[in-house]
Amino acid sequence: MATTSSSARKAKDVKESIFEWEGKDRNGKIVRGELRAASEAVVSATLRRQGILVTKIKKRRVSGGKSIKQKDIAIFTRQLATMMRAGVPLLQAFDIVGRGSTNPRLTRLLSDIRQDVETGTNLSAAFRKHPMYFDALYCNLVEAGETGGILETLLERLAIYQEKTVAIKAKIKSALTYPIAVLVVAFVVTAVIMIFVVPAFKDVFTSFGADLPAPTLMVIAISEFFVSYWPVIFLGIGGGLYFFFQAWRRSEKMQKGMDRLLLKVPVFGQLLYKSAVARWTRTLATMFAAGVPLVESLDSVGGAAGNAVFLEATEKIQRDVATGATLTNSMQNTNIFPAMVLQMASIGEESGSLDHMLSKAADFYEDEVDEAVKSLSALMEPFIIVFLGVLIGGIVVSMYLPIFKLGQVV
Repeated sequence: MATTSSSARKAKDVKESIFEWEGKDRNGKIVRGELRAASEAVVSATLRRQGILVTKIKKRRVSGGKSIKQKDIAIFTRQLATMMRAGVPLLQAFDIVGRGSTNPRLTRLLSDIRQDVETGTNLSAAFRKHPMYFDALYCNLVEAGETGGILETLLERLAIYQEKTVAIKAKIKSALTYPIAVLVVAFVVTAVIMIFVVPAFKDVFTSFGADLPAPTLMVIAISEFFVSYWPVIFLGIGGGLYFFFQAWRRSEKMQKGMDRLLLKVPVFGQLLYKSAVARWTRTLATMFAAGVPLVESLDSVGGAAGNAVFLEATEKIQRDVATGATLTNSMQNTNIFPAMVLQMASIGEESGSLDHMLSKAADFYEDEVDEAVKSLSALMEPFIIVFLGVLIGGIVVSMYLPIFKLGQVV
C-alpha cells in the first residue's frame, strides 16, 4: 500500500512538458500535433499505440511571456463559451484556445486546467486552483452552470460581464492616463529648464551688473535649488511614490481612506463613482440571473465594484438581507446608491425581474461613464494647454524680462 502511494506521488511529481510531433498515419499521410508528456519516449510510445510512425519530436520552448491580464481571461471565456455552444467537447476546446494563444503563460495556465479536468476534477474546482486569474464570482458562476447543466449559457453571460468590465476599466484608465502623463512630462521639462537652461541665463545676467526683476530672481532661486538638490528631489519623489503605492496596496485602512477620498475628488470622483455603481449593478445582475441566491451573490459583488466604500456597503446589505430585509431597503440604508438604482431595484423586486432591472441600470451607468470620459477629455485639453502655457511661458518670460529691460535702457 505504501509502495503504491509512493509510486503515485512520484508520478504526480514528474514535470510534464508540451511536445510538438510530426509523423505518418497508417495510410502514409503526414500528420502533426502536440502532446503533453513527461518525456520524448512517452510521446513516441503513445503515438505508436495510435498507429502513428513518428518522424520528428520537439519539445516546445517555454518563455516567460507577458503577464495574464483580465482582458486575456475575458477573451478565453468568450472563446470557450462559443466553442461549447457549437458543441465542441470541453477538453478539445481547451486545446484549441491554448494553441491559439500567443502568450506562453496563458497557454501553460490553460494546459494545467485542462489536465485537472482530464483527471476528473470539476471545471469550477480546476479554476479555483488559480485564484489570481479566476475570482470567486467567476468560479461560482461556472459551478452554477455545471450544477444546472447550462455551463455554455453561463459562460456566455460571464464573457459579456467580463467584456463590459474590461471596457469600463479601460475608459477610466484612458481618462486618468492623459492628465497624469502630461503632469509627468511637464515636471521633467521644467526640471531640465531649471537645471540646464536657467543657469546659462544667470551667467549672462551676472555680467549686466544691474538689479533683476522679482520674477527672474524667483526663477533663479528655484533653479539654484534644483541644481543643488536634483538627486534628492528625484529620489525623494520616486521613493515617496513607491512607498505610497506599497502602503496603499498592503494597508487595508489606507485603501479605505483613499477610496473614500477619490470619490470626493472634483470631476474625477463622479467618474469613479459612476464606474463603481455600473460594476456593482452589473455583477449582481449577472450573479442573480445565473440562479445564485441573493445572499451568496453579494459575497462577490462588493469586491467587484473596485472600491472599499462599496465593499463595506455590500457587507452591510448582505447582513440586512440575511435577516429578512428587502434588497432595496438595505441599499437605501447605506446612503451611497443613486435614486435611479434604488428605484430600478424596487421595481425589479416587485415584478420578479431583479436581474433585468439591475442590468438596465448597469447599461445606463456604463453609458454615463462613456459620456463622462468624453466630456472629461474635451475639458482637460484646454485646461492642460493653459497649465503648460502658464508654467513654461512664465519661466521663459521671467528669463527674458532683464533682456527687455536692458533694451529699454539702451
